[in-house]
Amino acid sequence: MFFTKYADFNTRSRRSEYWWAALFCALAGMVASAILKNYAWLWTLAILVPSIALGVRRLHDIGKPGTYYLFVLIPLVGSIILLVWFCQDSTGDNQWGPNPKC
Repeated sequence: MFFTKYADFNTRSRRSEYWWAALFCALAGMVASAILKNYAWLWTLAILVPSIALGVRRLHDIGKPGTYYLFVLIPLVGSIILLVWFCQDSTGDNQWGPNPKC
């Protein structure tokens, strides 16, 4: 799902979709770092848009606008706020679509 909806900023993503993608990206990043050494930044570049899209969809799932993803620009505090939100459970149907659990 991570790369199939790589530029979808208008729907919702469940917690499991977000955390499995985060785990995959972290593990693949470690492998890329070990193999590519000085070119590991290519992996980061490759997952930039899909990661932002997934974060925005996760915010939509809890009923928050995607622009809140800009909190990541606030050092430390912004990332902590997003982490707490990303751990929250889905809300019911909202303006971004039906509950993905159903």
